[in-house]
Amino acid sequence: MAPQDTSLYSLSSEQAEFFKAQTGIDDDEDLKRHILEVQAKAYKVAPYPCIRSFVFLRLNISNLSVYEHILELGRKRPNAVLLDIGCCFGTDARKAAADGFPAKNIIASDLFNDFLELSHELFKTTPVSYPGCFIPGDVFDPAFLSIAAPSDDVSPVPAIDLSSLKSLNALHGRISVINAISFFHLFSEEKQLHIARALAGLLSAQPGSVICGFHVGTLEKGVVNNSLSGSEYKLFAHSPESWTSLWNGEVFEKGSVKVETELVEFATGEVKYFMMKWSVMRL
Repeated sequence: MAPQDTSLYSLSSEQAEFFKAQTGIDDDEDLKRHILEVQAKAYKVAPYPCIRSFVFLRLNISNLSVYEHILELGRKRPNAVLLDIGCCFGTDARKAAADGFPAKNIIASDLFNDFLELSHELFKTTPVSYPGCFIPGDVFDPAFLSIAAPSDDVSPVPAIDLSSLKSLNALHGRISVINAISFFHLFSEEKQLHIARALAGLLSAQPGSVICGFHVGTLEKGVVNNSLSGSEYKLFAHSPESWTSLWNGEVFEKGSVKVETELVEFATGEVKYFMMKWSVMRL
């Protein structure tokens, strides 16, 4: 476990504006102190590289090309539900809520319930002041998320009280938006396919329903070396071609979805790697 390094802390002007508005902390040093306190608690729960390097401060969902479409679904589709899976503190869920997606229709889910509780501490909220729903669970536990065939029912879905749910299984075929940031690349190729099938079963069949994300990618699928804040590790990564064929033809019936991918190159020291922005939309 790498020691914490506060020198890795940085906020862009957009991030600073967002976290100041969310927390009510206007002073830069006070905000930094607050974030570092929460980060330290989270790092004891699970010493993930993304927590050590403050990746949880990024507003990744708003940088996806489908973001405006997501917000439009929240405004216009009755009972549209957004799921932020593997959410850590649920920063993307909070960003979508701040930009107009109804918070009561947003679920943030992570393996560690401690992260979900720390979300309220990070954003200085309570279940009353922020009505978004938190559901902890393991995506590989069928009692929490079982695999179901993708829905073909395009009829409007009735409202559901998300706050009463203990698992995601009641939401098969009912979720309009699934956000999976820095999630798939944590797992092997076989497990990535399992997660894809599990999430596909949750997605509404209504045209425009979308699964999206941002994770390590590569030019040719396989195990790649990656680096984050000085720590190097191996990950299984898909290429745009293999990722597209996985969703369009293997998980969903070929031609029933539109898959978009974009590889973005990054460099950490001398180590270069790709991140892939992607979306899978029901047609």
